[in-house]
Amino acid sequence: MRDYGAALASADTVSVADSSDVVSARQMVRTLAQRSGMSLVHQTKLVTAASELGRNMLVYGGGGVVRAATITEAERRGVYVEFEDRGPGIADIELALTDGWTSGSGMGLGLSGAKRLVDEFDISSGPDGTTVRILKWGR
Repeated sequence: MRDYGAALASADTVSVADSSDVVSARQMVRTLAQRSGMSLVHQTKLVTAASELGRNMLVYGGGGVVRAATITEAERRGVYVEFEDRGPGIADIELALTDGWTSGSGMGLGLSGAKRLVDEFDISSGPDGTTVRILKWGR
């Protein structure tokens, strides 16, 4: 995934400490998707991915920060979202991205499902936390 970090200088931010914050992050992402002119189908895919990743960040990472910004590149517009926690990290990212795998009681579709719903997906994880970056293009 290209580095869209510069876009985060003007990003909207939500700190996630409980489930109501996940709802706030999801609403922030939906608003940006609407502003970028994304179709309802693309909005729904992006918001679903954001909801799954926000929930995972809360449950497995103990909370964290969600940053989101609109991206314009050539003729297209999209929404970039970054999820950052300071949890224990993911020991085996490849395994965690496998459909059906779960470290808890979930259905095991969070990371792999979110990855399928967006156009670009990047994850890095270590003992000091996990960062997931996603991008959904509107057109």
